[in-house]
Amino acid sequence: MSYIIAAISNAGGAPEQAYRKMQSAAACPERPFAEMFKFEVPSLTVGTLDTLMNLSDEMGKTDSLVEQIVRKIEKTAADLSERSKVDLSVGGVPSTRYIQQFAWDSAKYPSRRPLKELVSLITGGAVAIEEELKQLVHSYGDKTAALQEAKRKKQGNLLVADLNDVLTEDIMRKVKIIDSEYLKTVFIAVPKAMKENFESGLDKLGKDLVGYGGPDWSRDSTKLGEPVSFGSHVDRHKVRGSPVVPGSLQEVHKDEDSILYAVTILKGQYEAGYYQNNEFQQGSKIDFEKEFAQACKEKRYVVRDFQYDPTQASKSAMQLEQLRVEVDGMKSALMRWCKNHYGDGYVAWMHIKVIRVFVESVLRYGLPVDFTAVLYKANKGKEIELVAALDKQLGSAEDAAADTIEDDEEYHDFVMMKFDP
Repeated sequence: MSYIIAAISNAGGAPEQAYRKMQSAAACPERPFAEMFKFEVPSLTVGTLDTLMNLSDEMGKTDSLVEQIVRKIEKTAADLSERSKVDLSVGGVPSTRYIQQFAWDSAKYPSRRPLKELVSLITGGAVAIEEELKQLVHSYGDKTAALQEAKRKKQGNLLVADLNDVLTEDIMRKVKIIDSEYLKTVFIAVPKAMKENFESGLDKLGKDLVGYGGPDWSRDSTKLGEPVSFGSHVDRHKVRGSPVVPGSLQEVHKDEDSILYAVTILKGQYEAGYYQNNEFQQGSKIDFEKEFAQACKEKRYVVRDFQYDPTQASKSAMQLEQLRVEVDGMKSALMRWCKNHYGDGYVAWMHIKVIRVFVESVLRYGLPVDFTAVLYKANKGKEIELVAALDKQLGSAEDAAADTIEDDEEYHDFVMMKFDP
């Protein structure tokens, strides 16, 4: 469904004559291409020619900007309802009826204000609506993403699921967990297809992380047992190995896709301090946990950050339900917002179009302001014939025979604007 707003000069005659001319052009039994409605354009403040010229250049962009805001509200409402189209109204009536019965809202947009101020007032209100919509959609998107993540953890395999929802007290009672100053039990989820590779290569996981070297006594065995140089004089990493404690592997649980293991590893090691130029350089602690997790990741094993809490399963269920309630509430609130503000955006859009018609008509037909505008609702499949008929009946003799293109835009010998509601 498409609409066309057309305006022609009264040429000093009565507006009724222009109206009948436009009706006979494309909305009569001989040329039944559209329905035609009166389109009242108020007497706006003309201002200067420079103002009108500048507005003419800007109004096309302003029209597109406000229309995009209207379309964003429509799309948001459609996405929320999961339907391709939602029935949104303008002042309690369908948008098509509002267009066909359009009347300028003088209380909201005083017609005697300068045109530039009027355009700024309308555009500012529309942009404020867009900003509010962005914030609401962003908040709703974040909450929805949190809900999806919670569902994924609840329903996923051992690689992603919340382990407190999966592992029971009976399962955990059989697992030996160590968390001391030097040792820690970590949980590793492995795809079932990689079970053999994991178990056979466990002792080589992170094989370059730990330095097992010490003082080299082989150079001078006569000083065996006597004080030797430590710190920077000893290559701690001359002998390297994995932080995995031999014999610590435990199979904890498995599902259709993956297996969860418990493995004890060295937490880290201390690099001794040393003297340099008579100044002591402080030793440092090297942490193996992050580097071991990275080594596992390279093999497509997942080290799960997990501490068993028997009460966490019920907490997770409550949190999931709370997220569902919050998402449903935000969805309903956002839908109400769309329904309430769609009309505001649509009203702003139509008022911008009226100002465009006024500006273009004054620039084309001159002063004093003397033109008549109507609204055509094209009959189905008759859009091309409608435009052709208007060009023929309303255009001048030299331009009626052919459409011309000016500055990459369709040119007509009268003011014409097409749009879809």
